Amino acid sequence: MFSQKLQDSINDQINAELHSAYIYLSMSAFLEDKTLPGFAHWMKLQYEEEVFHAMKLFDFMNDRGGRVKLQAIEAPAAEFGTPLAVFQKALEHEQYITDRISDLYQLALAEGDYPTQVLLQWFIEEQVEEEKNAGDAVAQLELIGDSGLGILMMDREMAARQAAPAAEPAAA
Repeated sequence: MFSQKLQDSINDQINAELHSAYIYLSMSAFLEDKTLPGFAHWMKLQYEEEVFHAMKLFDFMNDRGGRVKLQAIEAPAAEFGTPLAVFQKALEHEQYITDRISDLYQLALAEGDYPTQVLLQWFIEEQVEEEKNAGDAVAQLELIGDSGLGILMMDREMAARQAAPAAEPAAA
């Protein structure tokens, strides 16, 4: 049985994923304004991933006969500081999302909801990647500092990031 408590928690997570997307889009706009198009591109791709995550949960709810109830999305910050500060904030946010996914998984375990546990395994693996990507950027930015040639070189490197391929093939 797909409990109302689990449905409510998944609806909350859909909101958190859409809020994440909004945060990354705001970070992208901020970095674009700072004439760092590579960093802005990286954040825009991150935005797209977060929308994908929200839709994965959205579709899961519908497939299980649950009721998606969209909520208001909190406005993100508009100013972030240095590129290092932006990526530190991104890493902190990914750690927050990891905690939320872990709590959701614990609820699915407690309720014996195996389909939700299977879905959340994908999210758990995804969060390992998300934290690694943001953490690697933080570590590199700590090495090169807040300005100069290193920032420009890293900006160009970030511009090369490709969109992640769809997690599952389209249904035939």
